[in-house]
Amino acid sequence: MPEWFAAACILILVVLLWPVKQCFGFRTPTVALLSGFGLCASSSQMSDPDRRGSEPATAAGAGETVSLICKPSTLANYLLKHCVTFSNFTTGLTWSWRRNPFLQTVFNACWPVERRVHFIRDYLQMSDDGLVALDWAVAGSAFHKRRRASSNSTNPVLLVIPNSFGKITRNVLKLCEGALNHGYLPVVFNRRSHNGSPLSTAKLQQFGDPADLREAVRYIRYRQPSGRLYAVSESTGSGLLLSYLGECGSSSYVTAAACLSPIFRCQDWFETGAPWLYRWALLLYQKICLSRYKTALGETLCTDALFSSSSLRGLEEALFCQGGQKGAVVSGGSWDSYWERNDPLRDVDEVAIPVLCLCSQDDPVRGDPHTTLPFELFESNPHFFLLLTEQGGHCGFATAGNRAGGADDAPLWSHQALLEFFRATSEFFAAEERTKLAARRRGLGGGTNVKAFRGRGVSICKREAVCSHNIPDIYNWQRSYTR
Repeated sequence: MPEWFAAACILILVVLLWPVKQCFGFRTPTVALLSGFGLCASSSQMSDPDRRGSEPATAAGAGETVSLICKPSTLANYLLKHCVTFSNFTTGLTWSWRRNPFLQTVFNACWPVERRVHFIRDYLQMSDDGLVALDWAVAGSAFHKRRRASSNSTNPVLLVIPNSFGKITRNVLKLCEGALNHGYLPVVFNRRSHNGSPLSTAKLQQFGDPADLREAVRYIRYRQPSGRLYAVSESTGSGLLLSYLGECGSSSYVTAAACLSPIFRCQDWFETGAPWLYRWALLLYQKICLSRYKTALGETLCTDALFSSSSLRGLEEALFCQGGQKGAVVSGGSWDSYWERNDPLRDVDEVAIPVLCLCSQDDPVRGDPHTTLPFELFESNPHFFLLLTEQGGHCGFATAGNRAGGADDAPLWSHQALLEFFRATSEFFAAEERTKLAARRRGLGGGTNVKAFRGRGVSICKREAVCSHNIPDIYNWQRSYTR
């Protein structure tokens, strides 16, 4: 009871003091942004206030400053021209709750949403007899929720990867609803024991192990062979998506991907942790979910150490590192070796599709953008694009149409931006293919270039023996937009 009372008092203080802080201009320094909207040339320009352009003043209710940070390329120029949503973000009035990153984060993580979307669940048995669940989103009432698209449908499939703690947030539900309205077939990937999935073996999925996701993608392609596949992840779930894309390279089946408020420096995040309130909530939620399988996990893990852990790092070590396993000898380098295998950026150079990352400077869960965002990755790798806003919280990005009460029909800005990104990249690839075909017909050497792309597509998968779904012919465009 005292803990809940203290949390309630802190919440009330934040609600009362934040508008006063905004009104009188007591603002903390933020990351340097581009003047207006455009490409960022180097991270030094973002961190050195003497070298950057002056920040434009934003009137109440006007659009917020948004920066697209990436390596200059043909695709980047195309996105700047055709993605209007990128520069059309506003959180509302100065006194609005949407300008508080804490309230933004809590609202989109915990606030209930009217369920206009229902799910049909498929259980998949993995090669080691473990079970994962795929929830296919369908529109309509519960009486019609057994209807789903046939295998002959050409509608694109949107694979949604929730956070690594298994919590299905308001953000995920609204994303599925918006994707359905745009003609996608959304499907949510649930890890072992997450979101009601049974734990059939005493093995849980490690943070960045893409083995289960790889088998799930193969099943999705079997179910919907005619539709393009896109992928979206939120928060810590981006670690799994980036690991999958890096390990499989051009053989990932995915046309384009997006990460909402991703955590890039995952080991540092587990070690230093999020602010205590978020850390306490995540730790408690994960322990509650794992308590259902205490007996089964007790066969291979030291459950006393697991449920007595007081940090996210301690819980992760008890689950996956040698020190938490029964009969295992504690190894001093077990924690570091765990992240050598699970770091989302370990194979980032092998990613062969465009990836959009949407982040906010005031993200209270990720932390200081100077140290938590790998700006050098976006400035050197033509496949990665960072859309950085001044406000938005963690997986928030609520606008004036997203209300905390009553009807809530407006989609989140982040969802509009990523769906527009998918549309623009698909149109760009189609235009590139038409250009190559026309050049080949004119005899200007287009065929030679296509062969070169196909050859690189075969060798781009770093672990071909593990990543079995190699179909390089689909990805003959994979390097064409990096020029």
